[in-house]
Amino acid sequence: MLTKRMPKIISPKAHAVADYFTAGAFLLTGAIYWSRNKRAALGAFICAGAELATSLLTDYPGGVKKVISFRNHEKIDLGLAAMTATMPEFMGFRHEREKTFFLAQAGVMTAVTNLTDFGRISRDRSPRRRRKAA
Repeated sequence: MLTKRMPKIISPKAHAVADYFTAGAFLLTGAIYWSRNKRAALGAFICAGAELATSLLTDYPGGVKKVISFRNHEKIDLGLAAMTATMPEFMGFRHEREKTFFLAQAGVMTAVTNLTDFGRISRDRSPRRRRKAA
């Protein structure tokens, strides 16, 4: 085998914290970029909105509406990481220094997603686990 599976060391709660931190980083970066590169700033605001909406709607600690299952959140996160990586191309600033932030964020988002134990919430809510706790 050429690759090993990454260990699942990030809990759902820690993942939620990372998601909200990521949304905040995008918002802050958008504000910083606003004066020098409007396209990069708008890209950051788009990414912030997508990350925040996904976090608020996910069924995990920190989610508000619980519309998106945590398992589906994994797939959405990988899509958001891909969207983040392509944002410089899409918004027309691929040859500018702001591109680096988006590529770094996409890498971090992918790593956090791959290190998260997405099965943990389902195991914690299983009937067997609830009987044991009672």
